[in-house]
Amino acid sequence: MIKVLEQAIEKVRALPEERQAFAAHILEELVATGTEPYQLSDDERRAVREGLADLDAGRIVSDAEMTKFWNRNQA
Repeated sequence: MIKVLEQAIEKVRALPEERQAFAAHILEELVATGTEPYQLSDDERRAVREGLADLDAGRIVSDAEMTKFWNRNQA
């Protein structure tokens, strides 16, 4: 196992059980996809293009707005 993965796992061990379960789920999803690159669906590709177009047009929210959003919507 590479050092950076070992370090990440040590950090995950310190998290609450719910967050550890979430981390495990993400790792399981990663393993399930195999070694092939992920292929975006047409909807995902469209969403990425829309997001990039918004960014290019300057339609972004501030860091303060994002912090407010995350603080308001944390479970």
